Amino acid sequence: MNTRWPSRMAWLGALLGLVMAVLLFAPARWLGQAINSATAGQLQLVNARGTVWHGQADVLLTGGEGSQTRASLPQGVQWRLSPTLSGGWPAMAMQLTAPCCTPQPMAMTLKPHPGGVELRLAAVSSRWPAQLLMGLGTPWNTLRIDGVLSLQTEGLSLRWAGGRGSLQGALALEAQDLSSRLSTLRPLGSYRMDLSTDAEGRNTALVLRTLNGRLRLQGEGQWVGGRLRFSGVAEAAPDSEAALANLLNIIGRRQGPRSLLNIG
Repeated sequence: MNTRWPSRMAWLGALLGLVMAVLLFAPARWLGQAINSATAGQLQLVNARGTVWHGQADVLLTGGEGSQTRASLPQGVQWRLSPTLSGGWPAMAMQLTAPCCTPQPMAMTLKPHPGGVELRLAAVSSRWPAQLLMGLGTPWNTLRIDGVLSLQTEGLSLRWAGGRGSLQGALALEAQDLSSRLSTLRPLGSYRMDLSTDAEGRNTALVLRTLNGRLRLQGEGQWVGGRLRFSGVAEAAPDSEAALANLLNIIGRRQGPRSLLNIG
């Protein structure tokens, strides 16, 4: 009998135990480092505690490397990760909770597919402070928007393949009672942006409209070749032109009483 066999099995068992311990108890800061790297520092999980699988952290939005602008999410976020199956593929399920902003946890599933990866967001409704946008740098740190961003979807799917992304589903974003440091008029108004795709996910359309207010915004756009092309108009109500003149000069190219909004 080979007397080394029990010893080898003991070492193998210890090694497997170590690997399992690393997988099960990997510190939450590892997830924070991965997200920081993937977003070039624009989304940061700081003071992360717990594990990769069940943890919590404070959240910072920044303008990226070298930027001095930062905005923090009140009360941070909490998460749970668990392996699962989706359509016969191995996947990762996540529940994300932001105590300030999500009445119910946001449920997401990340899974591979031929040539890429897909992220699915289940139906959700949430409300976020508009001041967070300031952390992303230009132009938000100049506008210093205040108000509430209400996000709602019945389900959304983001797919990356071959270095390009595609979207399926619909998303509604309402910006409620917005104000800006560039205008003494408060609030400026409330607005709605609807994003939707066709059944094949090949065409993504964006529509912006004004719900109410003295600053009137409207526009339409599409994602073409992975880039957004948007054309819109901003204008002041007849009795608010003086109060909104500075803001209209900043957000677009002036054309008489209007400001033209163009991206792409």
